[in-house]
Amino acid sequence: MNVLRAALFIARKDLQLMLRARETLLWVFVMPLVFFYFIGTITSGFGGMPSSDRKDPLALVDGQDGGFLLDQLVRRLEEQDYAVARPAAAEELGARSRRLIVPPAFTDSVLAGVPVKVQFGHDAEGMASEYESIRAARAVYTLLADVVVSGETGAGPTEESIARLNEMPRAVTLDVKPAGRRRRIPSGFEQAIPGIMVMFALLVMTSSGAVLLVIERNQGLLRRLAYTPIPRRAVVLGKWGGKLAVGVVQIAFAMLAGTLIFKMDWGPDLGAVVVVLLVYGALTAALGVLLGSLARTEGQAAGIGVISSIVLAALGGCWWPIEITPSWNQTLQLLLPTGWAMNAMHKLISFGAGPASVLPHVVGMTIAVVVLMTVSTRVFRFE
Repeated sequence: MNVLRAALFIARKDLQLMLRARETLLWVFVMPLVFFYFIGTITSGFGGMPSSDRKDPLALVDGQDGGFLLDQLVRRLEEQDYAVARPAAAEELGARSRRLIVPPAFTDSVLAGVPVKVQFGHDAEGMASEYESIRAARAVYTLLADVVVSGETGAGPTEESIARLNEMPRAVTLDVKPAGRRRRIPSGFEQAIPGIMVMFALLVMTSSGAVLLVIERNQGLLRRLAYTPIPRRAVVLGKWGGKLAVGVVQIAFAMLAGTLIFKMDWGPDLGAVVVVLLVYGALTAALGVLLGSLARTEGQAAGIGVISSIVLAALGGCWWPIEITPSWNQTLQLLLPTGWAMNAMHKLISFGAGPASVLPHVVGMTIAVVVLMTVSTRVFRFE
């Protein structure tokens, strides 16, 4: 029998069998959506930092006679990427996500040495909350420092002295530039959806896929195949093809759901993203075949598959941006299959680095598939 035709026949039957299993349907179609929402919502705070070409609205309410120091405060808030608006009354602040209340006679109170309390409120959570507080505090403390410095001249802070300080070059400056064409860090659903896809593809292949192979061996189904004219390599190729087909269904569904439900932006190189995911799916399918060939029991296959998937997902940057981890973890990521996939999608989706930047990832994963399939063919057992 033709090897390719036999492998396609086995792959088709395996696909039908796996998609009939309720646990496979649960982990392919239901649980990824749950994790998309949960992880994406939890990590959305990582994305609270503004881009360099966007201002965040801030409502400022001040009492009467704010004076020139209030104008200077507004200037420093705008330097922190706030778009300052002044509603007519404090009652209008309820609908504003960022609010700053300055007491009356702001400039006169500061110049007279009277303590002044500026109240800042916002609706951000997580790391975004810390970032909002830092930005507002930086604006206030920068103005305070300029008031102190201008007061050292002996004439006291004046509008002219503050203006001269504004024109002076700062001794220390920080130049911040985006790492790629896109101007936002991976966070929220942009981080969670690719990460969960990578994790669940590995989880399904190394648990359900490997367990099915063990069940077929223990029930004698593979032994029956051994009595047919189908060669060993066709059987292994067919088992790999069936698992790859399930992975393709899983990836396609996740990408469609991520786009339609969670408004995922896949960046300017969607084709390259698809190629990376398909090659990674082939790699996870090969891992599933190898684990199913080596495992002796269903529990052994499931346990190794689940534990290894969780560990590789955590170390490979599936749960959080790898940039927030220690340097050793960032180096280790490049040695893991999950890390290869996440690093490649990070380049394509988050930084727009272009298809050429992920060519080493695709080649590396392809070589890994060939090696794993070669080993699987040698260790594959019919009974």
